[in-house]
Amino acid sequence: MDNNNTSARSNSTMGTVGQLLGRFIVAAIILGITAFFTPGFTINNIWSLAISAIVLTAMDYLIVKFTGLHAMAFGKGFVGFVLAVVVLYATQFFVSGYSISWMAAIIGALIYGVIDYIMPGEQEM
Repeated sequence: MDNNNTSARSNSTMGTVGQLLGRFIVAAIILGITAFFTPGFTINNIWSLAISAIVLTAMDYLIVKFTGLHAMAFGKGFVGFVLAVVVLYATQFFVSGYSISWMAAIIGALIYGVIDYIMPGEQEM
């Protein structure tokens, strides 16, 4: 009985880590595509992309944990869209090599939301 409890806790922890890792990979792919197609949005190198994906994942995770709202532009309504714009814009203050204007953040949130919606897999935490 004790082994089942330990195994269940281990699987639960790995599930959370797996979800965060999956969300990071998806965020990096979507962010790279979004930066490519959005004028005024630049990510200088792969390391800036990776760090910005970590920052975006962490900010989204914290927003969900504290408010219950998802910072996704598509399918989450106006509040989700505004959160996505703010998160994309605020990331530049934490990551060197990542720059975005307000207008690019608005366009980027739309592109990010559409690509996030199209990408396969459940990304809820």
